[in-house]
Amino acid sequence: MTGRLEKGKAALLLVLLLAVVLAFGILLGSETVDLFDPSEAQYAILLEIRIPRVLLGACVGACLACAGAALQALLRNPLAEPYLLGVSNGAALGTMLAFVFFSTLSLTRPVMAFGGAILATAAVYRIARSRAGMSVERLVLSGVIVTTFLSSIIILLTSLLDATRLRSFTFWLLGDLSQATYGGFYLTLAAAVAGTLLLMSQARALNLMMVGERDALDFGVEVGRTRLVVFLTSSAMVGLSVAASGSVGFVGLIVPHLVRLATGSDNRTVLPFSAVFGAAFVVAADTVARTVIAPRELPVGAITALIGAPLFIFLLKRN
Repeated sequence: MTGRLEKGKAALLLVLLLAVVLAFGILLGSETVDLFDPSEAQYAILLEIRIPRVLLGACVGACLACAGAALQALLRNPLAEPYLLGVSNGAALGTMLAFVFFSTLSLTRPVMAFGGAILATAAVYRIARSRAGMSVERLVLSGVIVTTFLSSIIILLTSLLDATRLRSFTFWLLGDLSQATYGGFYLTLAAAVAGTLLLMSQARALNLMMVGERDALDFGVEVGRTRLVVFLTSSAMVGLSVAASGSVGFVGLIVPHLVRLATGSDNRTVLPFSAVFGAAFVVAADTVARTVIAPRELPVGAITALIGAPLFIFLLKRN
């Protein structure tokens, strides 16, 4: 009972944190908004720019953090993360192809981003596997190889863009929420909610697989089915997030680590808590990105990397 109460308090604190971060994200910006008597222009800024941007950032953070937590549990590897494993770059390449060759068809971007994420995940997994299993070193090296290869293709494709589109795409590639729309928010919200619920349905199986796949089989876990569900769901969540916001790194790596330090390694808790904390983390980072040098903006991916890299080093030293 005590454990449940503590987790209940942690859940409440996370929800309150997310609410506060969302409120600050909507209120803060290069343009000061009078909430009690906003002008027509200020009302338009709130309704058409800040609110969809903040909500989209929350959904992107939830997708990336929850997908990262699930991949870490599935692969039994604390370094498993969409950005480091090449999944984000796979989704980015898919979006890039849609951006270059199917620019008039907006729905091709999330579809091709999803396809790119799946192919990148499958490639990393296949390269990392060996007869002796899959070590941390092989997984990281495979992720670096696939990420580098996909980055090279993206660089080659950028030569097909004119100067204006090249600048826009480069900024997007580093993580950009400035083009947020309600349509993109609704699509990413569906991915965040459905994906988190689907991954949570695999929480017990993931808990057992963290001990070992053979032990999980002995307890009746369908390892192949669980692996397929987690890979496909994580790829869909990452793909739709990248299509909407570009590559926002370190969210899926850092957030699950912090949640596990606070609540333990039970995926029934880690997955939903990571989604909520990831949402708050990205919204906070984006608020900093668009206010620290206002009226100019920084890519949100640059802020998450500046926060995430030192924090990850601290976590490695701590362990």
